[in-house]
Amino acid sequence: MNFSDPPRRPRGESIVPMINVVFLLLIFFLMTSRLTPPEPFPIQPPSAAEGAEADDTTTLYLSTEGEAGLRDLRGPAAIEAFAAENRGNPGIPQLRADATTEAAAVARTLRALTEAGLKNVALVVAPQ
Repeated sequence: MNFSDPPRRPRGESIVPMINVVFLLLIFFLMTSRLTPPEPFPIQPPSAAEGAEADDTTTLYLSTEGEAGLRDLRGPAAIEAFAAENRGNPGIPQLRADATTEAAAVARTLRALTEAGLKNVALVVAPQ
């Protein structure tokens, strides 16, 4: 009688290295991407003939009613938090107002930002 083990089938290719590569790529793309917080309310910026590209700095949003928003903050709290984040930063902070916002509301917001200690704020506009 023959009691030897039956011949073994060759093992298939392991997919563990491929899974490792996929996870490494996923980690790479997550680490190199920038996640931005959502806008507190929808904004349609005014248009301009020409201008410079916007920097990557904190953005204060101004609604059509003239309400300031920064992440989950609204009104004067948003203005204070915006000014506190941008004091001493080398970049120019951005104000993103809706195209239908009254100029008086934009002026009041800029005055409040000046009183909070900011000297230079860029108004973000869309190209024509």
